[in-house]
Amino acid sequence: MKKDRLGRGLGALLGEYATSEASAAEEGEVTRVATKDIVPNPLQPRQDFQEDELRELVDSIRENGLLQPLVVRPSPTAPGRFELVAGERRFRSLQALGWEDAPVMVREVDDETLLVLALVENLQREALNPIEEAEGFQALAERFSLTQEEIAKAVGKDRSTVANTLRLLKLPHSVRRMVAGNELSPGHARALLGLDDAVRMADLARQASKEGWSVREMERRVKAARGRRDGPTPPSPRAPDPVVKALEAALQERLATRVVIRGGGKKGKGVIEIPFLGTEDFERIFAIVTGVEATEVLG
Repeated sequence: MKKDRLGRGLGALLGEYATSEASAAEEGEVTRVATKDIVPNPLQPRQDFQEDELRELVDSIRENGLLQPLVVRPSPTAPGRFELVAGERRFRSLQALGWEDAPVMVREVDDETLLVLALVENLQREALNPIEEAEGFQALAERFSLTQEEIAKAVGKDRSTVANTLRLLKLPHSVRRMVAGNELSPGHARALLGLDDAVRMADLARQASKEGWSVREMERRVKAARGRRDGPTPPSPRAPDPVVKALEAALQERLATRVVIRGGGKKGKGVIEIPFLGTEDFERIFAIVTGVEATEVLG
């Protein structure tokens, strides 16, 4: 039942609705809605809208007008308002141009179909970065209890592709940001999942990005790091303080580098050690800790 319902919704939206967009003017299905009464898709998986892409679309609409209406649904929480179903880039462009109203087609769409359609629309345009794609798949799994097989069928991908994409969400946040920013490929990132040390993952990710490693080289470095980890370790002189370890972990996650807190004397004195890999890494950590760029301090 779940698959059939989802399939029918997508078929309507991507099939007959897509056809309707092309011929809506002839069939009289287009109405106009005040732009102030339209809100973005609350389930939009895409977070990063490139300014240069939007500028190009703004220029095109300014010159040629809006060739396709927006698709909206009545807002389930705000009577008289509408939520975008398709066309967020067009909507943002209309806002930039100062349009007071916009041509729209109103459709009754449930949350499940809304999220899948947003994913499919962006995937077809290759507009999502790998992390946004993974978060969209995760939302389908968590919000609507879809299996990986069902997600794959809905968005037109192999189940293995969906599974590999979801694995990216196991990465530390600092590495996810690198993947989202195209500093690190998904292949490099998945190789890092062979480690269970978030700080070591972040260290290797930055080094790979800086030195231009191949995926094979990343796999080799991960294997070497695992070998070192699995080797014998010297005994600790005393059990670590769980509070100190928790604070170390929080700092390591925030700074994306290894942090060691030493201390615990009677007066509570100690030292926080924050290593860095080079000038750029130092400047990155400095900016996180102080909130200002090192270049600003140095003039």
